[in-house]
Amino acid sequence: MATHQKRVAAPISWPITRKTHHWVVGANPGAHSMETGIPLLVVVRDILKVANNAREAKRIINEKNIHIDGIARTDYKHMVGLFDIVSIPATNEYYRVLLDSKNRFKLFKEDANAGKLCRINNKTIIRKGAVQLNLHDGTNVLGSNDYKTFDTIILDTKDHKIIKHMGYKVGNLAMIVGGEHSGEIGKIKQIRKVRGSGTNMVAISNETEFETIEAYVYVIGETTPQIKVV
Repeated sequence: MATHQKRVAAPISWPITRKTHHWVVGANPGAHSMETGIPLLVVVRDILKVANNAREAKRIINEKNIHIDGIARTDYKHMVGLFDIVSIPATNEYYRVLLDSKNRFKLFKEDANAGKLCRINNKTIIRKGAVQLNLHDGTNVLGSNDYKTFDTIILDTKDHKIIKHMGYKVGNLAMIVGGEHSGEIGKIKQIRKVRGSGTNMVAISNETEFETIEAYVYVIGETTPQIKVV
């Protein structure tokens, strides 16, 4: 990817000012794309606001003060994405990366023991018939055929082990992570499979009822959300 990114052309999900400066930091290739992630420097300076400028943000990051999913990241161009856990061990602060109603990245405070929610985007059979779960953030874990595509698992950020499994099925709670209903939470009322190359649709019920594409649906709980949204 390019070293720098023009602010006016940056994804709308990046909560940055567009006309104060010409450039914003670019991003290195990683698990998240430009549309589904945001550079770590922007998180530190523009969202967390623990730095006044890029130089201060780089120093904070280089000194291993910012952890992503329990790992200290020193690359200021590292892409932070949806449902990642951003932590500052020195101040015992923990945040989860989500989208707000305007499709912009926002950090929501979490507990120290908060797990990482990961959607299963695909499954692969590897050596000796083992089932590998391919997750939305580019990571992989071993599982079994009990796990289905679009199910959500919660990983312990310390040892990367599965601590909870939530099925992609009618009745469970889901968060919408794209489109005009971005950031909304509701109960899955219907999953409508579309034949051929069409996109599967999901009916969501909260105060109203609406339909969205399957790719925007992210299971976050069964009867209660497994994340904090305030």
